[in-house]
Amino acid sequence: MTDSAIEPRQVPFWRSVPFVVFCGSMIAMLTFGPRSAMGFFQIPMLADMGWDRTTFALAMAIQNLMWGLGQPFFGALADKRGTFAVLTLGAAMYIAGLIMMAWAPTPMYLHLGGGVLVGLGVSAGSFGIVLAALARRVSAEQRTFVFGIGTAAGSMGMFIFSPLSQALIDLYGWSDALVGLAILMGLIPVFAFFLGVRPTAAADEKAQLDQSIRDALSEALGHRDYVLLISGFFVCGFQVAFITAHFPAYINDLGIDATWGVVALALIGLFNIIGSLASGIIGQRYSKPIFLSLIYIGRSIAVTAFLLVPATPLTVTLFAVVMGLLWLSTVAPTNALVAVMFGTRYLGMLGGIVFLSHQVGSFLGVWLGGVLYDQTGSYDMVWWIGVALGLFAAIVHWPIREVSVERPQPAV
Repeated sequence: MTDSAIEPRQVPFWRSVPFVVFCGSMIAMLTFGPRSAMGFFQIPMLADMGWDRTTFALAMAIQNLMWGLGQPFFGALADKRGTFAVLTLGAAMYIAGLIMMAWAPTPMYLHLGGGVLVGLGVSAGSFGIVLAALARRVSAEQRTFVFGIGTAAGSMGMFIFSPLSQALIDLYGWSDALVGLAILMGLIPVFAFFLGVRPTAAADEKAQLDQSIRDALSEALGHRDYVLLISGFFVCGFQVAFITAHFPAYINDLGIDATWGVVALALIGLFNIIGSLASGIIGQRYSKPIFLSLIYIGRSIAVTAFLLVPATPLTVTLFAVVMGLLWLSTVAPTNALVAVMFGTRYLGMLGGIVFLSHQVGSFLGVWLGGVLYDQTGSYDMVWWIGVALGLFAAIVHWPIREVSVERPQPAV
């Protein structure tokens, strides 16, 4: 079984492109689901354990940082050895981390389980690994749209796991709820089997066949547009991770019933599906850099409006809908730009480096949310930092060129 860009005319159903895309989408949904629902565990866990919000925020910040630090490594490993082993390893770490988090007697175990292990588990099974595998199964003209489908599946995970996690907490308590989520992660290797074991380079990228990892890294890090893409994706991580980890608590602080926190994250997940699919279509037809700039401007406008109007269930709902449309709509065009620039041979690794920047932003967004709240009693400062960073991201994406690098063609 291979991750091949050329699909034979007649293949078994389980090797067909639609089924492989389905399996990749299921992995994205399962991987993204529990980590997007971590915010629901904050208040009940801290109430039982007597810890402060900085303790929980640090665990989630570590999780996001490990997610990012592991991406280039796991991406390179998947590029070289195949996706199945990497995704299975990720599932094992994810399961172990959730269980350790569920039974953590001290903050150290919370940070190791919910932070390090869950973060590495998500890293080994996240968008970068899945999208790189899917990219090798479809043509260049189809990539952005397929990336949108994979991203939308992750959004479906957020939509499903937000109410599911809250329901499990209400029925069984936060600890057993985490164990239940860990059991569901056992499905990842099943779908991973069909996603491909050994990768091959795309047929239209023969110039990359002899390129070493070192050469690929040197080429990418010396490319101005790639560096700009890395800089801008940092902002995406800061914004979405802060909201994911702290929005339920923020809603509670506003005096709005906690149910609206569940509704808000579920709506973000639901409309994220629409936004991700639309992003795949728009990014396939129009300028990806300009589209990304508009997304970040839209986020800054949405947050500003939300902060300036009185907070009510209606404004929370409207904010969730708008942010959902803009939530992961950055993923498809960002990964597609990396593929346009450098091809798919090292897409797992090079996309992973871009995502590392995203997760450094995630670390700061989650961690600063807890620290500044404990210092000031409010999340307002972090919200406004996110607004300013959104404008910065819009500026750095605008001049990016959507062209591939020039390489010497191999001798025929």
